[in-house]
Amino acid sequence: MSGEFSMNQKLVELLAKRRSIYALGKNVTESKEEIVSLVKKAIRESPTAFNNQSTRAIVLFGNASDKAWDLVAERLKSEVPTEEAYAKTKEKINSFKAGFGTVLFFTHQPTIDDNKAQFALYADNFQDWSEQGLGGAQQSVWAAFTENGIGASLQHYNPIVDDMFKDAFNIPEGWVLRAEMPFGSIEATREEKAYMNDEERVLVIED
Repeated sequence: MSGEFSMNQKLVELLAKRRSIYALGKNVTESKEEIVSLVKKAIRESPTAFNNQSTRAIVLFGNASDKAWDLVAERLKSEVPTEEAYAKTKEKINSFKAGFGTVLFFTHQPTIDDNKAQFALYADNFQDWSEQGLGGAQQSVWAAFTENGIGASLQHYNPIVDDMFKDAFNIPEGWVLRAEMPFGSIEATREEKAYMNDEERVLVIED
């Protein structure tokens, strides 16, 4: 097969620009309302199994976003073995806190439980399918941020902060925290990404 083709690759080119950005700042030109609208639309248009729409999100700005990362830092203090190691951990957490905001991603567990009961034949799959839907939503939000020049990364401090976040942000019952996405202006050049050989992970079978 030839590597040259004329198909439209705008989406692929956008995905290629996406990187985990750790040097975040608050110099974002878009308004909070525009960012929330972007997140809503990206999640709305992301596919889910049986169209169950099991993904949820909370967008934190200002003191609320800062508080989230302060809670993470507080919780990790008891987990990190030395003061030196904790200083490095705190530096990393502060880089997330330096951003413009944070998107918290959740799975709505009651939806998954209802699916399991309603479609018993596929019951064992719905938890995995919810993760696939969540991943699609995260990719969509991240790509939308990238298209607008907003940097982001995806973090996973759940479940150790679940209870703290629930108390701090009055998270609805049944919302299970799955990831945290700090975002903001890009304050440093993104690192190049290493790729494995395409032929090792994408096979082509022709009849």
